Amino acid sequence: MVSRKHTTIRRKVKNWTAADSAELYCIDAWSNGYFGVSRNGEVTVNLVDTDGEKRPVSLHTIMKGLAERGTDAPVLLRFRDLLRARIDELNLSFHKAIQEADYQGVYRGVYPVKVNQQREIVEEIVSYGARYHYGLEAGSKPELIAAMAQMKDPQAFLMCNGYKDDEFIDLALMAQRMGINICLILEMPNELPAILERARKLGIDPNLGVRVRLAAKGSGHWSESAGDRSVFGLNTAQVIDVVDALKAADKLHCLKVLHYHQGSQIPNISVVREGLTEACRMYIDLVREGAPMGTLDMGGGLAVDYDGSQTNFHSSCNYTMEEYARDIVEVVGELCTKCGVPHPTLVTESGRAIAAFHSVLVFNILDVASAPGQDARPPELPEKPSEILKALDETRRMLTRKNIQECYNDANYYRDQLRMQFFYGNASLRERGIGEAIYWHIMGLISRRIAEMSEIPEDLKEVSDNMVDFYYGNFSLFQSMPDSWAIDQLFPVMPIQRLCERPTQKTVLVDITCDCDGKVDNFIDREDVAHSLPLHEFEGSENYYVAVFLVGAYQETLGDIHNLLGDTNVVSVHLENGRPVYTQEEEGDSVADVLSYVKYDSRDLVARFRTLAEQAVEEGLISPRQRREALEAYRTGLNGYTYYEL
Repeated sequence: MVSRKHTTIRRKVKNWTAADSAELYCIDAWSNGYFGVSRNGEVTVNLVDTDGEKRPVSLHTIMKGLAERGTDAPVLLRFRDLLRARIDELNLSFHKAIQEADYQGVYRGVYPVKVNQQREIVEEIVSYGARYHYGLEAGSKPELIAAMAQMKDPQAFLMCNGYKDDEFIDLALMAQRMGINICLILEMPNELPAILERARKLGIDPNLGVRVRLAAKGSGHWSESAGDRSVFGLNTAQVIDVVDALKAADKLHCLKVLHYHQGSQIPNISVVREGLTEACRMYIDLVREGAPMGTLDMGGGLAVDYDGSQTNFHSSCNYTMEEYARDIVEVVGELCTKCGVPHPTLVTESGRAIAAFHSVLVFNILDVASAPGQDARPPELPEKPSEILKALDETRRMLTRKNIQECYNDANYYRDQLRMQFFYGNASLRERGIGEAIYWHIMGLISRRIAEMSEIPEDLKEVSDNMVDFYYGNFSLFQSMPDSWAIDQLFPVMPIQRLCERPTQKTVLVDITCDCDGKVDNFIDREDVAHSLPLHEFEGSENYYVAVFLVGAYQETLGDIHNLLGDTNVVSVHLENGRPVYTQEEEGDSVADVLSYVKYDSRDLVARFRTLAEQAVEEGLISPRQRREALEAYRTGLNGYTYYEL
């Protein structure tokens, strides 16, 4: 049954439409056309149907279908069509730019496995990307071993970055001998002697590249990935040492790739051009030194516009994928032509831009803690109120729009005085409780007044920020959105249903970890970072789902088991004959799974609990039947989902 309060709200905002919600949550700005809002107020994802046509599919419908099949929220939804669309867009952007500029080289994309190592994702990228000779990048031995098994195209690159021991080097050289187009990128000065020695023993000339440390810095969160303080790459003096060492060993013909990396998520295109110009100058001079070269690898950096603002803000970018490709082709083509150097094969290691869009985290809201001061009626004073309580109540009664600043100041003064009296034993706990209830009621009145004001005094903005509801979501920030906690990454967040209703509640999302950092209180906004998210009043009669978008890059790999909350359920969804098809369903971690990660053995735990329960029987604390029920509950808990289960 809908409450009277909620009925009133809906009657007031009956003219609110799905288009209003789309504008409120900026979905058209950040979704790149992959997501939208249907007329009936549900978020949709555009998937390719059996006939090749794109059709919108409701996320709410997908979630209801999963619930009917017994899959609980939280769920990570993966859409292979969005991976494919990003691969198409990147490659076609470069192919178009190359054709328009009459560039004489080709483009070869490379996916860095570290961005999301899940087998399903890597296999999809290699399989679908085969039409573009799309390759992989490995930065560790496990990644190399996984990548080697995927490489079937002799034209696709397998770039090897990171620290390399003898076993890593041997694996790469054996892969080269087998016909894999693999290149060992020198990241540190001491790598070259080891590679040359292992290659000599195996009787092979290695394909080598050198990662240069640019003077030009990046921008955004990862600006220190380039510049003099970069922890990887060789400075110009060390690059010359490599050239001289290769000449001395008669192996300069092995140097074929110049690689650099300005950092992930570069929001400013001018920074991209500056770094590329410096790297291209180095490439040209390496050719003049006698190295064959042939490939210029620009690493990562292609940004995702998480907030849709199209600016150089760290969670955005002021360029499109087409502009990115055009600028790279233009800079390299013009410089090489001017210097009489053949146009190199262009390589980018775009991981975030490929993987981010394809995954969506969906969780249900479990409960709500309303902002203080939201009650319509103020608290009643005791029969003999203190002078401070009288003053607080008087402040409440005299509050108007004209004296709002004065009343705000007075309320804070009287509240602080009451707390001081309590501290020194001159006010009771009940008096303090009543006083703070009046204070928050005043703040609630002020919050509603300033919502109607065109200009809000600076002191009062804090009131608006503090008057938020806490919506408790069935998820772990540390497992599913670690970058939100670690580096203040902004992700688009919005409800997936009821979008024909105006969302009336200002909220902060709180996860189910018992950690004060387990909350999301920074959200995308058209003008600035918002500190609350508009959501609908929580009714509790049905699941109210909230989705976090663009979480396909890094989040799965970086997620941890804080509070022993493990991986969520994962489901891949595509479209066949107009109906969503659920494939590659992966159950999230059970309690036993996450306990095993921290070295607990489930059989040992059961045995210990059984001993404890038997001891309780012997002491007369429980009956044998209660012992059996306790053991059954314990075993059920071990096998259950780590998240809240309905």
